[in-house]
Amino acid sequence: MNREEIVAHLRVALSAVLNKEVGELSPESRLFEDLALDSTSVIELLMSLEDTIGLEIDPDELGPEVFQTVGSLTDYIEHGFAKAAV
Repeated sequence: MNREEIVAHLRVALSAVLNKEVGELSPESRLFEDLALDSTSVIELLMSLEDTIGLEIDPDELGPEVFQTVGSLTDYIEHGFAKAAV
């Protein structure tokens, strides 16, 4: 899965979790400040991503830096797919 596909999945998942249409996302879009995620919606987002893209997420690997921006979350997901492919 490439970055563009990951961001498309993120946009759909964020729209569902936030109950509003999420427009274009840039790598610099901040998840908490710009998109108004909170700790509960982060959990919902991760569960949604696990269901829709089949990524297994290890909660022990998740630090706050993963959720700083769309780009950092995309990096984490991309890395997860790379690890799963090995």
